[in-house]
Amino acid sequence: MGFAADTAVHAEGDGRYTAEIRNGWDIASNANGGYLLSMVARAMRDASGRPDPVSVTGHFLAPGHPGPAEVLTEVVKQGRTLATVTASLETADRRLVQAIGAFGDLSTSSGPELVEAAPPALPPPGECVAVVATDTFPPPFMGRVDLRLHPEDAGFADGTPSGRLRVRGWFRLRDGEPIDTVALVLAVDAFPPTVFNARLPVAWTPTVELTAHVRARPSPGWLRCAFTTRFVTGGFLEEDGVLWDDTGTLVAQSRQLALIPRG
Repeated sequence: MGFAADTAVHAEGDGRYTAEIRNGWDIASNANGGYLLSMVARAMRDASGRPDPVSVTGHFLAPGHPGPAEVLTEVVKQGRTLATVTASLETADRRLVQAIGAFGDLSTSSGPELVEAAPPALPPPGECVAVVATDTFPPPFMGRVDLRLHPEDAGFADGTPSGRLRVRGWFRLRDGEPIDTVALVLAVDAFPPTVFNARLPVAWTPTVELTAHVRARPSPGWLRCAFTTRFVTGGFLEEDGVLWDDTGTLVAQSRQLALIPRG
């Protein structure tokens, strides 16, 4: 099954949606945060009656594991341009994600433009380092997406981190599945943590909060992605992401706050 099928939700009425957290989207036995937030965003999008997430923020309260779940949504406001929706992803015994989002129609977006950045310079996908899934590291999640890392940013995998808190590379879904605006919520959390390239004793970085800003519907093909971190302090780090489609259009940005466990 693909991304759309594995994040499918089913409306049950009164803002309630049933879902199933699927096998294979996990990292260290816990479902990837972007995968869970995509499932929530899919339910919120349906509840909003608008076709695209514009801004989605999720706070991660507990790890997710395969099995039945439900998304409880509430439309807070139906505006002329955007609808605001809150939601929670829950299982029988715990709440996993609390989210808020704004939804609209990106096909009608217009206005003045000023872009003071460019897509990252990357070798062609075939000359980048493919991330191949294993049962441990790289995790099973990597078998659900196609990631190709810039060779300069892939040294952490063999014990030679670059020393720069940066990860750049290509992203696409498997088996030619198209990337829509919900899939961009997955893409912003699909790459290895930037801190893996720091020369610090860090093995994992659980997400506290993730925000995805969707700027445009992507054209078919690979996404060019770049993630950077500037501050590792007080037991936390931030990670900023920028995603561009195959035409050089900015399609998404993200910011993530992650915890650095002690010891």
